Amino acid sequence: MTKLSEGAIEALTNGTGENDLVLQLVNIRKLEGGSGHTRWRVMMSDGRHTLSSFMLSTQLNFMAEENKLVPNCICLLKRHVTNILKDGRRVVIILEIDVIKPAEAVGGRIGDPTPFTEGQGKAPQPVPAPEPRAPLQPQNINDAPPPVQRGYNKDFGKKAPSAMPNTPGGSSKVVPIASLNPYQSKWTIRARVTNKSTIRTWSNSRGDGKLFSMEVVDESGEIRVTGFNQEVDKFFSLIEIGKVYYISKCSLKIANKQYTSVKNDYEMTLNGESSIIPCDDSSDVPMVQCDFVSIADLESREKDATIDVIGVCKSVDEVTRLTTKSNKEVSKRTVGLMDMSGKLVTVTLWGETAETFDGSGQPILAIKGAKLSDYGGRSLSASFSSTLMINPDIPEAYKLRGWYDKEGYAMEGQSVTEARGGSGGGNTNWKTLSDVKTEHLGHGDKADYYTCIATIVYLRKENCLYQACPSQDCNKKVVDQQNGMFRCEKCDKEFPNFKYRLILSANIADYGDNQWVTCFQESAEAILGQNAAYLGQLKDSNEAAFDEVFQQANFNTFVFRSRVKLETYNDESRIKASVMEVKPVDHKDYSKRLIMNIRNMASK
Repeated sequence: MTKLSEGAIEALTNGTGENDLVLQLVNIRKLEGGSGHTRWRVMMSDGRHTLSSFMLSTQLNFMAEENKLVPNCICLLKRHVTNILKDGRRVVIILEIDVIKPAEAVGGRIGDPTPFTEGQGKAPQPVPAPEPRAPLQPQNINDAPPPVQRGYNKDFGKKAPSAMPNTPGGSSKVVPIASLNPYQSKWTIRARVTNKSTIRTWSNSRGDGKLFSMEVVDESGEIRVTGFNQEVDKFFSLIEIGKVYYISKCSLKIANKQYTSVKNDYEMTLNGESSIIPCDDSSDVPMVQCDFVSIADLESREKDATIDVIGVCKSVDEVTRLTTKSNKEVSKRTVGLMDMSGKLVTVTLWGETAETFDGSGQPILAIKGAKLSDYGGRSLSASFSSTLMINPDIPEAYKLRGWYDKEGYAMEGQSVTEARGGSGGGNTNWKTLSDVKTEHLGHGDKADYYTCIATIVYLRKENCLYQACPSQDCNKKVVDQQNGMFRCEKCDKEFPNFKYRLILSANIADYGDNQWVTCFQESAEAILGQNAAYLGQLKDSNEAAFDEVFQQANFNTFVFRSRVKLETYNDESRIKASVMEVKPVDHKDYSKRLIMNIRNMASK
């Protein structure tokens, strides 16, 4: 028969209980909050006493909902915190728990326990404490982190829970994030900032405003904090990523999951009474919490899920730039990650992260809060709110490095990104130009994207350059005022200068067909081998040299990533093809793909 940790109930109610306690679950009851928020209350027994003041943390609700926690099962209480209510009663918040013996194998209640009341019983028996773990020191390469998926918590950099300290002012006890709810009045949390957004502004019919948000974590969980207007001025410059703070007197409300994927059902809002005070003693506060998902399991996850992933950086593409619908340029880089499942996934990095990422030496890359896409199989996007860690000091990274150096380096790996997107590499959809026409790509409600290898057969140099607004975020064509000034209608300003931009019309061909495509700034510069500013100067000063650049670009072969969509103009419909990316042909990868196609065709 499984031996329970006798005396544990008394120790927990006295606030001296340790972790790794063996208890029997006697009863579990669902509590509905006023807002429809669900909590689970649990009664536990140590064989001598029972106590009904246990509460599941919200991230463990799934264990009750999936009937993993049922009466009479034997549990190992691996991690908990104790919260003291206004009337002095203690509530034990269960942060991590395992079922070590199911109810059907126990055969009923163990012993003859009686309800515990304050002051009774003997002194608590000592229970061995778990060995502490060293804090994680991640290398953040962008000012941002976030959410995790459902499952047992894996916390990095967490020491054995210590007694909760008082705040600097001593006005309220420090409580764990997991125990927060809107019905508490006085509370303070001690947490580490893992993410801090930039200041965002808005302007509408109701006025102007600004806001910023941050995400904080302690040993029990994480939560999002948002500040508006005056609170932005008051707190934004104070907050530093990686630092620990005492935070109190914020408003708590149900989290809007449309705007956050942090694993907490509540979120905080700073107000005029809020207090944020730096904390110097921060060694026992974890740096980050992750719940890594195997790359092989990505195919079974829902589209748009937020995923934590870790892998060896098997491949790194060059930085490319694209223009958004709002005419803003953004940097982009794709990397290939492989883990011990032998599967590969393509991850897209954005912005400054894409610019500064160094994948040399095939480092271990851990990403917290990547978004899962189902385009071309399965791929991941590390958004501006994701946390990237290169060679993090965690067990998973050391295990992965050992495996890769011993045997993983010799594996080609099977890409889950290719799995549903044809026979291409990366997040591509390989087609020939004849396939584009026969399969009627672009005729649906949404645009289609494809990748092909084709050769430049003609470049139309007429009107390929235009004079654009010199503002960083504006590419609108300017009007020459004939007085040395150039006016941008969008910015409603006049400038003494302009910048040249390219819109290049090209005819490309492969062995089966040809197609007219439009190439914008970066792709046009890649084809011509010169930047727009130099071409603009050349056109004004040396027409022959300008023509030579176009002649030299003819009959070169590239990999084209294109977008096609049927568009209607003056009651006439035609397919418009725009080149999103141009890359030189990697003949090694191209040959591998051709061999794979041949094998697939031969097996049919």
